[in-house]
Amino acid sequence: MPNSLVVLDLQPGGVAAELQLPLSELEPAFGHDIAQHPQSVVTTFGPELRAYLARHVRPVSPDGRPWTVRVGELQVHAAEQTATGPYQELTAQLWLQPPAGASPRTFTLRYDVILHQVVTHVALVSVRRDWEAGRVAADALTEVGIIRLDVVNNVIPPLEVNQGGAGGGWWAGFRGMVGLGVRHIAEGTDHLLFLLVLLLPAPLLLDDKHRYMNRRRIPMDVRRPRWGSFGGVRYSVWRLLAIVTAFTLGHSLTLLLGALGWVRLPAQPVEVLIAVSILVSAVHAWRPLFPGREAYVAAGFGLVHGLAFAGTLAGLHLPAGPLALSILGFNIGIELMQLLVIALTVPWLLLLSQTPAYPAVRVAGAAGAAIAAVAWILERTVLPTTPFSAGIARVAALAPWLLAALAAGALLSYWRMRRRAPAAA
Repeated sequence: MPNSLVVLDLQPGGVAAELQLPLSELEPAFGHDIAQHPQSVVTTFGPELRAYLARHVRPVSPDGRPWTVRVGELQVHAAEQTATGPYQELTAQLWLQPPAGASPRTFTLRYDVILHQVVTHVALVSVRRDWEAGRVAADALTEVGIIRLDVVNNVIPPLEVNQGGAGGGWWAGFRGMVGLGVRHIAEGTDHLLFLLVLLLPAPLLLDDKHRYMNRRRIPMDVRRPRWGSFGGVRYSVWRLLAIVTAFTLGHSLTLLLGALGWVRLPAQPVEVLIAVSILVSAVHAWRPLFPGREAYVAAGFGLVHGLAFAGTLAGLHLPAGPLALSILGFNIGIELMQLLVIALTVPWLLLLSQTPAYPAVRVAGAAGAAIAAVAWILERTVLPTTPFSAGIARVAALAPWLLAALAAGALLSYWRMRRRAPAAA
């Protein structure tokens, strides 16, 4: 039968707990018909469920003082497929508040949700986040223990939770958030792709000699600009700095507002807009759409990317001081990784943009980014997957080799150009 899962997020002021309870097991313990009508469980039994959970989750400090338990959001959804088939489960968010002076890292958990009636049931207890220990990612669980009936003594033993005294403190939490920011960008192919594709034409001047022509090939007054030649090192560096700085300001603003809860958007439209930003920058790299205004576009789309960054911090539920430190550390991690990628990539783009090979590289890069963007748009709107998804993941895994190929190609192209220059003269 499906088990319950108790997930703990240890924070400086208390413990955020998430209970994942199978409805089929919860029904006989709760005493109401909920398994047959999962869609109406929360609306019909919400207050009773909260009171029930508060009675059966009872943390106690080592000195015997009880904690305050507040039950928040309740949701019913389909659980992951198991050996016995799919099932519906209730997810409940709880806040466990220790009494004054008590540590949230050491307590006794008296827990008998479902177990007080269904004696064969088992609850698995794990720690997901521990801010003061620098564990801020939500992708790994550390098992604390298992709560089950002691059939010999016919009791449900309490579980001792002891995460090592005071942990590493605020400095450990800050370092953990810096690492999380670095990891978020390292794994965020779409964020880096937007910025890199927007930087592709940055070293180039405009060549607006090409005019629109009608069917009779008569020149018209409207000009159609194209990307021209290398604009020089100083020109290129200033353009690159402007774009990167604008993107940083844009995403930093909405990261702050989103993490504080002042601006919230559903995840799906944000992810779709990020893919759209890549498509727009890819078209611009192929043919100028907004020449000279790349910094404004980077800032505007940076606002969208920042909302996606803020979603990573939404589950931390930290008090004001640790939250401010977390926002700062996470943003520093983002910038460090972003600057590292730019530092490893841009010098070769500057070198390559001075050679005749650069137009082909620019168009190929724009085409690849456009294909990835269209695939992501389809995935994030109407399709569960696309034929390009696996290819995009494989290409992203080859990033170090692609960087090495870019560097080798830039050096070779520049050397060949310099070698031909005396002969041409």
